Amino acid sequence: MANHKSAIKRIRSNEKKRVLNKYFSKTTRNAVRSFRTLTNKKEAAEQLPKLVAMIDKLAKKSMIHKNKAANLKSKLTKQVNSL
Repeated sequence: MANHKSAIKRIRSNEKKRVLNKYFSKTTRNAVRSFRTLTNKKEAAEQLPKLVAMIDKLAKKSMIHKNKAANLKSKLTKQVNSL
């Protein structure tokens, strides 16, 4: 157990951040999964910018590596173009 006020506060804030990070990561993963099942090119083209923004936010917060974000965006764009 923490002995200092600052350590107790740090535990509280870390827990809040952990829960939020988990939520954003899971939401983005689910969005990518559902995006990959799309077959309509128009619908996919509409959803792509929103998905790219979500991926960029994860990369900016260092939840995923910037290269992984770039690879994901590239694959999703290729998928839209191939529809």
